[in-house]
Amino acid sequence: MSDAHPPSLPEASLDAGLPMFLSGGGEAGAMMRAHDWSRSPLGDPRGWPQALRTVVALMLNSKFPMFVAWGEELAFLYNDAYIEILGDKHPSSLGAPFKDIWGEIWGDIGPIVERALQGEGTWWEKLPLLMNRHGYDEQTWFTFSYSAVRDDSGAVGGVYCACVEATEQVLGERYRKEENERLMTLFEQAPGIIAVLRGPEHMFEIANKSYQQLIGYRDIVGKTARMALPEVEGQGFFELLDQVYTSGEPFVGHAVPLKVAREPGAPLELRYIDFVYQPIRDPHGNVVGIFVEGSDVTPRKQVEDELRAANRQKDQFLAMLAHELRNPLAPITTAAHLLKMGTLDARAVRNASEIISRQAEHMTSLVNDLLDVSRVTRGLVTLEKEELDLNTIVAGALEQVRPLIEAKRHALTMELSGEPVHVLGDRTRLVQVLSNILNNAAKYTPAGGQIALRVFAHGDRVTVTVTDNGIGIEPDVLPYIFDLFTQAERTPDRSQGGLGIGLALVKSLIVLHGGTVDARAAPDGGRGSEFEICVPRLEVEAEAPVAHAAENAPQQAPLRVLVVDDNQDAAELLGTLLEVQGHAVSVEYDGRGALQRARQVRPHVMLLDIGLPDTDGYALARQLRAIPELQDAVLVALTGYGQAEDQRLAVEAGFNHHLVKPADLNRVAEILAEVQQAYR
Repeated sequence: MSDAHPPSLPEASLDAGLPMFLSGGGEAGAMMRAHDWSRSPLGDPRGWPQALRTVVALMLNSKFPMFVAWGEELAFLYNDAYIEILGDKHPSSLGAPFKDIWGEIWGDIGPIVERALQGEGTWWEKLPLLMNRHGYDEQTWFTFSYSAVRDDSGAVGGVYCACVEATEQVLGERYRKEENERLMTLFEQAPGIIAVLRGPEHMFEIANKSYQQLIGYRDIVGKTARMALPEVEGQGFFELLDQVYTSGEPFVGHAVPLKVAREPGAPLELRYIDFVYQPIRDPHGNVVGIFVEGSDVTPRKQVEDELRAANRQKDQFLAMLAHELRNPLAPITTAAHLLKMGTLDARAVRNASEIISRQAEHMTSLVNDLLDVSRVTRGLVTLEKEELDLNTIVAGALEQVRPLIEAKRHALTMELSGEPVHVLGDRTRLVQVLSNILNNAAKYTPAGGQIALRVFAHGDRVTVTVTDNGIGIEPDVLPYIFDLFTQAERTPDRSQGGLGIGLALVKSLIVLHGGTVDARAAPDGGRGSEFEICVPRLEVEAEAPVAHAAENAPQQAPLRVLVVDDNQDAAELLGTLLEVQGHAVSVEYDGRGALQRARQVRPHVMLLDIGLPDTDGYALARQLRAIPELQDAVLVALTGYGQAEDQRLAVEAGFNHHLVKPADLNRVAEILAEVQQAYR
């Protein structure tokens, strides 16, 4: 077989006797005319059957890829359009056996060829074939048909194929599919809500997972917005869609409320969404749909609302704090001016002094409440638990509140358990809790009201209830009554005061005791309120004797006391008070003077301010402890700082006691009494 590639066969060749069906055909036709057919099973073209001639003539004059395989060996003939499919197999494939040419894919096409030879025509679309036509295996796809070609006797003499390579089409479709899948994956995984609505009725075309999560998973694709979300009717969203579709102008919404039923039959749930309605236009600029994009900002909205509420609460608290601190300052200032004038008689002096003492105690109570709630909320309070009879705790709380109850002429009804009810708790803190609730009941009940206190045990719990017929608690305040800085709205006739931290402290302390506290309207449906405290009951085998506080030991002998404070007014007043109690008092205002005076008088007790102009109280305490004659002296730290770290520093410096300013004078008296008892 010649390897020549003549572009055409001279007309003289046809004159030499070659048949007309081989005329034309481009390169393939020229190759057929120049081919030495004497070595081929097909033989001289002039002897080919008419059917083969007809197919070859049709094939050579077609621009569509075609081939015919004829005879027992299925000799292969093809046109110019098929050359590109053959690749490196051209031109050696001309006249070669079909199976030898496409041996690598014969397992796929051999059975199809056999069916054609049996007279059965077939059609295949995008059949995958692993071909080797450029020196390497490559995946291809072909769309083709195989048809039987019959010879002059009517028997099947060969197979005719018209084909087209679909490799680029398949790869393009596969790429587009993968790209669409990637886009759909991104669409589905997008954290924001995304949906596409089509037409003036806003029919859902697609909606991602976040959108479905917002509305509650339901079948919405293919439905109009009004059909898919009927509960949204009247909330303005459908009207906005209509407006955007008609005007072609986008709409942007921020934290817009949406009420939606997220489960079948469920009540409407309020959500807040940021969203954009963006019109979708066709190539002519006409609006054909709306692209919806946004996010569910309900958590953010809730946080913002809480922050705004907390900010308002803070402002209200600061206003209350200023009010509460100014209230006692006014009578204190007036009483101090009267005393300064020096024209008052003994009774007036005593009255002014009582006013100052009472109002100072009130301010101290406010500051102590602030410090307490700060320590509790930060987890810095350590309970000193012991076995207690809750009946005695109630008695201690009543003792603190009784003056207010009597002053307002309230009728107090008390029902104790009738038997000891033991709990494991901190005596001081439990008294603080109950006195706070009783104080509120007395304060917010008009004069001549009724207060009922009840203690009862049930199973492994002990419950205390305090009920009053006072002004009650507004329903909108009741759910937050134990929150920090929460207080009912004040009016001019409700000037009882308070910082809104007492009940928050009550709840925190009761929780530390493993209990619960609750508030509700009066059980009889009238005015007033009821508070209920419930704590775990402690089972004991035998009743423990109730310890009663011992009376303060009488003074056996005056003590030598040194007061050191750079605040001269505070030092002088404390010294005067201790002198009135019969003690020998020395007063100094700095560390240097304190050391000199201590060596001179050898005090039994020294009350030292921590912040001094020339040193600090901790260093002064160490210097005093280094003096042999003062080894047994009792050192008491006086400071405005009462944190655990401050107490630790005081102990390390050698202090015996740590008191927070303004010092509890009763506690000072107790310390002095203990020292006197030691020297008795």
